[in-house]
Amino acid sequence: MTAEQLTIGPAAEEARRRLLEQISAGRLQAGERLGAERDLALELGVSRSTVRQALGALEQAGVVRRVPGRGGGTFVRQQKVERDLSHVVGVPALLRQQGMTAGSRIVSTALVAADEQTAAALELGPGAYVFDVVRIRLADGIPISLEHVRLPAERFPGLLDLPLGGSLYELLAQQYQTRPGEAVEHIEVVSASEDEASILSVDHGAPLLSITRTTSDEHGRRFEFSHDLFRADRTVITVHTPPSADDRSRARGRLLKLRSEVAAR
Repeated sequence: MTAEQLTIGPAAEEARRRLLEQISAGRLQAGERLGAERDLALELGVSRSTVRQALGALEQAGVVRRVPGRGGGTFVRQQKVERDLSHVVGVPALLRQQGMTAGSRIVSTALVAADEQTAAALELGPGAYVFDVVRIRLADGIPISLEHVRLPAERFPGLLDLPLGGSLYELLAQQYQTRPGEAVEHIEVVSASEDEASILSVDHGAPLLSITRTTSDEHGRRFEFSHDLFRADRTVITVHTPPSADDRSRARGRLLKLRSEVAAR
């Protein structure tokens, strides 16, 4: 989209601002359908073309989505989940931190022989078995991700007899004293298959964030190999880059200087 297309007139900007205020104040909820352009024009006291410009600006900003055809319309977008890769946090804790209600649907659980990729990722020997758990993660009742986790069976005996609807990390910490220390994640964008689209309530071919993760405990032992598919329309990836050595040296220098100045007073 060009810079010219980004520019809207004063009347449309005012209409955009008023609609955004309604959404921010909660008078228009996530997933709710806005009125027809004709009704919005009457409510806001502007022309339908002005409303169209305002809705276009809101759509571009990711605040609303417009669905064509009968039964379509303009809808308030669901809140996006921020996935911070700088910290190893389970999805339930991640959602709670952002004020959302976490939920799960267990698709399948099984004890299976580790395939070659899983055995290599978890550093398992020949003939090793893993627990295989597939779950759908929900944010405020809406599917957000399809999660496929594999865990060494020998390390976590009896795991499948425990409730698996909540956070696996919290469960492993409580029952097996195992906590995540470090994770290596590989991310790519893929297109949803028919089955994935049906499970995640998106269109066939919609973009998904594919995240393959290998997690180690606090002692460096690998205990989780997983593959997650997150809805790209409801997920934001964040990474915090640590300062360089030079930046840290300068920061320490400023801190020492500040302390010296304080001590001299």
